[in-house]
Amino acid sequence: MTATYLQTIALIRKVKIMPRWIIFVLDLICGVFAIFATLLFKYTVVFVPISWPSLQELIISTLVINSLLFSFSRTFKGIVRYTGLQDALRVLLVASTSALAIYLQSYFLGFGATVTDGLPSLLFLYALFFFLFLLAYRVIVKYTFHFLRSYNQIKKNIVIYGAGQAGQATKRVLENERIGFSLLAFVDDDKRKDNKYMDGAPVITFEKFKETALHDAIHEVIIASFSLPPERKNELVDFCLNRDINVLTIPSYTLWTNGDFSAKQLKKVRIEDLLEREPIQIDNKQLLADVKGKRILVTGAAGSIGSELVRMLNRLSPASILLCDQAETPLHNIEVELSKSRNNNKVQLIPYLCDINNTARMEALFDRYQPHLIYHAAAYKHVPMMEINPEEAVKVNALGTQLLADLAIKYNVERFVMISTDKAVNPTNVMGASKRLAEMYVQSLSMTAKKTKFITTRFGNVLGSNGSVILRFREQIERGGPVTVTHPHIVRYFMTIPEACQLVLEAGSMANGGEIFVFDMGQPVKISDLAKKMIRLSGQVPNINISIQYTGLRPGEKLYEELLVDAENSIKTYHEKIMIAKIRITDPNAIIEGFQLLQTKLNQRDLDPFELVGVMKQLVPEFVSNNSEYEQLDTTKVVKLKMGN
Repeated sequence: MTATYLQTIALIRKVKIMPRWIIFVLDLICGVFAIFATLLFKYTVVFVPISWPSLQELIISTLVINSLLFSFSRTFKGIVRYTGLQDALRVLLVASTSALAIYLQSYFLGFGATVTDGLPSLLFLYALFFFLFLLAYRVIVKYTFHFLRSYNQIKKNIVIYGAGQAGQATKRVLENERIGFSLLAFVDDDKRKDNKYMDGAPVITFEKFKETALHDAIHEVIIASFSLPPERKNELVDFCLNRDINVLTIPSYTLWTNGDFSAKQLKKVRIEDLLEREPIQIDNKQLLADVKGKRILVTGAAGSIGSELVRMLNRLSPASILLCDQAETPLHNIEVELSKSRNNNKVQLIPYLCDINNTARMEALFDRYQPHLIYHAAAYKHVPMMEINPEEAVKVNALGTQLLADLAIKYNVERFVMISTDKAVNPTNVMGASKRLAEMYVQSLSMTAKKTKFITTRFGNVLGSNGSVILRFREQIERGGPVTVTHPHIVRYFMTIPEACQLVLEAGSMANGGEIFVFDMGQPVKISDLAKKMIRLSGQVPNINISIQYTGLRPGEKLYEELLVDAENSIKTYHEKIMIAKIRITDPNAIIEGFQLLQTKLNQRDLDPFELVGVMKQLVPEFVSNNSEYEQLDTTKVVKLKMGN
């Protein structure tokens, strides 16, 4: 290949966008060609002499009409190499309008009438030729540009999973923005599409794709489907990872439908995508009836769960939402985000910067705003941190809940929904025990409260929450490792934040008061397997590129969490993912006395953490410490305390 040819290609590649005036001129030329093609067709069928003066009149009038139409429609301002369906429709409209205008001027003004003979019989033919010429040269320019961009480039063989609108849009985005790729096929689970073609590429089933991958070199698979079941997605990703095939996914449905989808937004599949489950169905009508027009208090409104609850509640048109949190910047951020939503002109958003243990501030909140519903998400949740600081766990998780619950009764709140944790089941750490104490207090009030319904919800780890193990693993992988796992056999349950919040709202709506609702968390996930998959998703090989180190269980940590979702310990509800836990009922008077003793201990200047944890163990008999200095309280009875002393 000559150097001149290569230089020509390089020069053409530098041309980003064809000048508008060139497109304008080419469009006008297409109109003239359409006239000639139409007349050629006519005079081929019926041979008669052509009146050249009349033909000149027709060409001039056509140029004037089309110039006006192009100026008005601005078709020449489109980027030719990005020509799509919308551009084709605009061109069709211009061609049709041009044909009608030529016919009208020929009929009324007589320009070119001798040649066209009024043109009524050839109106459709001219519009067709004009449309084809306009569209044809645009397509030629588009594919020529694409060819020159990708010429002599190393091509990636890609497969798009999803032979629907999203798959088709993905192909167009790649054609417009990416250099050097070859689309081998679309993959779709709909067997009716098998052996068909879409945009020039074959459509095959997943089974055929696996056979193809064994023989052909596939570099990338792009998941372009919003309805791909989680099981299929995991199967696809595992298959690709085992063959070093890169897996990408398209952006969210909102970005895609808003026209903001670009090739830069194609991202590698994240572990969160693989841990997601089938979307849940909730009774939105009942929720809407319960929430609409109500004043709602959400504590911990700036946290992972609290903020998502606020987003969902905001869509249900309450009268107002009180966003209570002690974290200033996150509280400001969620307020700004919600203020931009569609309902912000209807829903009053009230940020309330406050510690839930501040009695005076919380009393003022209830007195001024009189909330109808409370969603209590504020809590300390980090197990090792609370093991070192049991005073804060008791003060916030237990006594903070007590203050809110007492105020709920005093101010006749309709529903009080507390968000608990799976770590409250047979707790082995201070954090879990403090949440179990909060559950017990709320349950005890439900036995005597006349107007307020108290509800507790329990679930495990949520994906993407602050302090999540997934975020820590991702940071470690980005640094090049090592990835630290506490124990090779440790397992955890995971749920997405939206799913957890939807179930919280549904449980709060179905409750009669006093229940502890337990959510179906699906199958437990082995954390070591999670770490390995995250490393592989990053394009690395576990224990070769990035090592995994086992650091041992942290204070208070256990190998697995319990949710009490089996038939012996739970009762089914009308929602398949929500059960009611069978929990022993505690004497309300004993709970009140126990909380008074906890408060007394916290008020001591020289508080001994062992004494405080000792009281917790008396109140929660199933609290048996694990991998903690407080284990000695379970065996030697170092501290002997009696209730009420």
